[in-house]
Amino acid sequence: MQEKRLSPVNLDSYKPLRELVLDAIRSAIMSGILQPRERLMEIQMAEELGVSRTPIREALRKLELEGFIVMVPRKGAYVSDLSFKDIADVFEIRAALEGLAAGLAADRITEEELEDMERLLVEKREAITQNDIGKLVEVDTKFHELMYKASRNERLSSIISNLREQIQRFRLTSLSFPGRNKESLDEHKKIVEAIQSRDIQIARHVAQEHIENAENVLIECLKKEGLSIRE
Repeated sequence: MQEKRLSPVNLDSYKPLRELVLDAIRSAIMSGILQPRERLMEIQMAEELGVSRTPIREALRKLELEGFIVMVPRKGAYVSDLSFKDIADVFEIRAALEGLAAGLAADRITEEELEDMERLLVEKREAITQNDIGKLVEVDTKFHELMYKASRNERLSSIISNLREQIQRFRLTSLSFPGRNKESLDEHKKIVEAIQSRDIQIARHVAQEHIENAENVLIECLKKEGLSIRE
């Protein structure tokens, strides 16, 4: 890194220092501040974030496990350069697990959680009408997290959330695709209807289809925009 791009972490936060540092670096990667193939210098990041090198090292180890960075022997840490194959692999796993989560939710969801899912559909429709991209991302995240919660399987929820984070940096790209937001809302409605009907098989099918559609749109967007993604 050359110029200073990371802001000092808030040491008054209730979160442990290692989590603050982890969140800061992950956010910088997801937002594009730290670019694919860029080398991450521990000393400079420690200075910019106002911390020692220890939490930086801890964060880099965690980010390597999450797929955000790669460690090159004798060279150091670099922001991962995802290929189309990498993205396809993530979506392939996620589609299967989202289907599993939806199926479990159809069996285990509470009436209160169903009401919350319906409320999120309304919020998403409003965000689309107002073209509020930030709100769309927020509502979409809440919708999926609620479904994971309703599955009553914390390990499953953790694994899917990790997969979502690995491709989070491309979220705004897919949201820019014409008509995708409306299609996504319709797909969310189908998921809710299947879960309401307690139809495990249909819930699994529509949830998996939703993720497969999201993958197709993202790949098309990336190719159309000519972004730096390896084949």
